[in-house]
Amino acid sequence: MTDAGDDFGGLPAASSQFEASTREATRLAGALSGGQLNWRPDPGRWSIGECLMHLAVSSDAALPAIDRAIAYARQRAWPAAAPYHYGWFTHWMVRSMEPPPTRRMRTFRIFTPPSTPLGRDEVLRALAASRERLLDRARAAAGVNIKRAIVVSPVSRLFRMPLGGYLAFLAAHDRRHLWQAHQVEQASGFGQG
Repeated sequence: MTDAGDDFGGLPAASSQFEASTREATRLAGALSGGQLNWRPDPGRWSIGECLMHLAVSSDAALPAIDRAIAYARQRAWPAAAPYHYGWFTHWMVRSMEPPPTRRMRTFRIFTPPSTPLGRDEVLRALAASRERLLDRARAAAGVNIKRAIVVSPVSRLFRMPLGGYLAFLAAHDRRHLWQAHQVEQASGFGQG
């Protein structure tokens, strides 16, 4: 389900992706051994476990900024006022996250997954809990003007996006790293040794 009055499908589309991310991660990693979960195709690339844990870590780091945007919009009594059409920067940022990636991006330290071996249950619990927290924020944003509510990035105060665009960005980010995890699964040497 999507909101036809929003360039990105609105809160329903973001929520649907966050729910799908949890299901996809479970399908992808649910039967993997610890070795498979932590196997890297190359030294400079992430394992399936790191891809999934990155999703949990990065979205959790953004929650305070999302909360501030929602609270500020509620304080200002900015009601939902679709249609929501976003500017070129927001569209560019969301497109930049869509798979397959057209360029490699450096990850900020606060979004980096732990470098220690990860356990399957730990990763899947962390991702499911983080996606539930994002779903809570999408529910909290209902009735808020998600274009006027601005999320200020936890890495730079200069990086700002409308809440609706930021949630679409996070949804695209999920798709990107799930795609990346599937590439690890299909890489030569996966599951051997």
